[in-house]
Amino acid sequence: MNRKLYKYSLACVFLVVLFSCKHNEGEYHNLNDKIKAESKSYHGTLSSEALIDGIKTVEITEGGHTFLIPERKSQIKSFACIECHNVGLDKLQSKAIKKAHWDIALAHADENTMNCATCHNGEDMNALNTLTGNKVDFNKSYKLCAQCHSSQFEDWKGGAHGKKVAGWAPPRASYTCVNCHNPHDPSFKSRWPSRYNTEQVEAPTAESGH
Repeated sequence: MNRKLYKYSLACVFLVVLFSCKHNEGEYHNLNDKIKAESKSYHGTLSSEALIDGIKTVEITEGGHTFLIPERKSQIKSFACIECHNVGLDKLQSKAIKKAHWDIALAHADENTMNCATCHNGEDMNALNTLTGNKVDFNKSYKLCAQCHSSQFEDWKGGAHGKKVAGWAPPRASYTCVNCHNPHDPSFKSRWPSRYNTEQVEAPTAESGH
């Protein structure tokens, strides 16, 4: 009796497996199989190359992720900095020389935590400066941000934080911190929802009397 029951149970299991496996075209064992099968035809056909064509980029590798970021130095109006910073800061700060960065107000942290020298290298104005005194190229300014904003940096490396230059299709090209945040004043200001900004108030006219 037990042997018959065993054979019967085995036959039932076989039938369940047989009919649960779908071999028809377009049918899959599970969702992962479907994603893999349906996405095969797209591999190598979708690309962001045309969208980033003409944009200067540099390739970086961070935490096992290799991707492109916008080249920055050519976009800085006053770079190279040593064109003006050709003498020591003590001389440049004299009253005889007009103050150049008059419009920059540092609102990144309180003055006891951060000042200009926190990020800018006083010995080489063409490079940035880490908290430990290491030089950082302007194209890799995100390394400075990562010193304090480590969780955001981890998300950015993986692609979860920030914005893409083009689309999600390879090659990956991601904006850096300074493409979205002003490094001297990084907080985003409060804004009304865009739908409220579309309404305009008409100016009163003499004819209307209002």
